[in-house]
Amino acid sequence: MEQIEEFKIIGIETRTSNENGKASEDLGKLWEQFFTTNVPNKIVNKESDEIFAIYTDYESDYKGEYTCVLGMKVNSLEQIPNNLIGREFQNGKYQKFIAKGEMPNAVVKTWKEIWSKDKELNRKYTADLEVYGKNSQNGENSEVDIYIAMQ
Repeated sequence: MEQIEEFKIIGIETRTSNENGKASEDLGKLWEQFFTTNVPNKIVNKESDEIFAIYTDYESDYKGEYTCVLGMKVNSLEQIPNNLIGREFQNGKYQKFIAKGEMPNAVVKTWKEIWSKDKELNRKYTADLEVYGKNSQNGENSEVDIYIAMQ
C-alpha cells in the first residue's frame, strides 16, 4: 500500500464507460487529441514530464460511467490555458500495479486483471491513476505504473 499526497492536474477530459468498447474508442480519441493539439506544451507550472491518465467521478464501479482526465501534474491551478481543465485530487491510500510490455496492450491487460479482482481489492472508486514516465515508451519493454484507490 502506498500513500499518495494530494496533487493538481491540468489537461483534457472525457466521460466514458467500459461498455461495448466505448472506453477504447473514447480514450483513443482523448490520447490523440492530447498529442495532436500539443497539450503538454500548453501546460504551465509542470512538476515533471510524466503524463497522468486519471479515472475519476465514477458513477458506480468499473462497469459504470467515469471521467478520464489526461494531463500533467502542476504546482498551481492559477493559470489554466484555454480549452484545458484543472483538477485537484485528494491524498489517499493506493495499491500499485505495474503494466509491463507493449503499450497500450499491457495497460489493458493489467486493468482486466484488476477488474477480475474487484471484490477482494476493496476499491474506493475515487481516483485511479496511470503514470506514463520515462519507461512508458520502450516498445515491448515498456512499463506504466497503475495506482488503484483503496478503502
